[in-house]
Amino acid sequence: MTTDHETAARLPLPAPVVPERMTAVRQDRYDAVPETALRIAEVDRPAIGADEVLVRVHASSIDRGTWHLMAGLPYPVRAAGFGLRRPKDTNPGLNLSGVVASVGADVTDLQPGDHVYGIGRSTFAEYARARPDELARKPAGLSFPQAAAVPVSGLTALQAVRDRGQVQAGQRVLVLGASGGVGTFAVQLAAHLGAEVTGVCSGSKADVVRSLGAHHVIDHTREDALAGPQRYDVVLDTGGNRPIGRLRRVLTPRGRLVIIGGETGGRWLGGIDRQLRAHLLSPFVRQTLGTFISSENTQDLDALRELIEASALTPVVDRAVPLDQVAAGIRHLIDGHARGKVVVTVAADTSSS
Repeated sequence: MTTDHETAARLPLPAPVVPERMTAVRQDRYDAVPETALRIAEVDRPAIGADEVLVRVHASSIDRGTWHLMAGLPYPVRAAGFGLRRPKDTNPGLNLSGVVASVGADVTDLQPGDHVYGIGRSTFAEYARARPDELARKPAGLSFPQAAAVPVSGLTALQAVRDRGQVQAGQRVLVLGASGGVGTFAVQLAAHLGAEVTGVCSGSKADVVRSLGAHHVIDHTREDALAGPQRYDVVLDTGGNRPIGRLRRVLTPRGRLVIIGGETGGRWLGGIDRQLRAHLLSPFVRQTLGTFISSENTQDLDALRELIEASALTPVVDRAVPLDQVAAGIRHLIDGHARGKVVVTVAADTSSS
């Protein structure tokens, strides 16, 4: 016999009321100064296509790429589909965690009410559209702000360590920029795989890097990590502009260099030239030199979720800022003060439920 309670439990839940207007960060033009580039505005809620979902954003996060999208620099960023003369997206947010509010007609894997994290468009807002193949179930036990710290930086670190670096147990791994968003994930992932990890950061951030599993920490303000006698099987360069020749010097004869980022300040290349040189040189030397563009996909978001739920990976959150202080959060990051990730809280409910 079916009880009234059981019958009610099988009935579809009423669709949440989704407002037509929302609060969001707004960017109308490219500008390298966050305080003048971004503003808070009331805007129309984004419309989704048949193959998209609408997410009620509970939290987002900031990474170095946020600044590049905001500034439109270096110029190849604009040619990559983000808008040649002005930003195509209304704000530079990409990371998100939140609750699915509605789904397009062709979406079958997600439904309203699902707790998700991943990549969206213009995510510094109360609602954002996203593709199902760039979302995954939010890791159990993480708050929404913690989950929002993972997607871009976590995916980049996972693919750099696992795929490009091919890190294995017993190898020596050097992580340059170990206290940053990508670096904090890379240290943990390499240590989880059984490598002997050396992290390079400023002395004030050494305690964080050591707590993540680094066996050795080098303070770059006191010591040149590329000048010592140590050789590494894998070097992960998450930023800066160190010459390829100096990076090769600390690699073993068949070591692997993975350039994850680079900041030279140039408007045309901005470090991309160093990555191109590594790619062109690699076929002519025994070492493997290269870079990559990270892939935003559900499978790797699920892999990160499994590592987090197994306590093998923990997002490092430096601070949380509200939506109306996104510019201040970007400033904190680009000025070099952040340890790990700066997250943006959007919804009032940011618990892990």
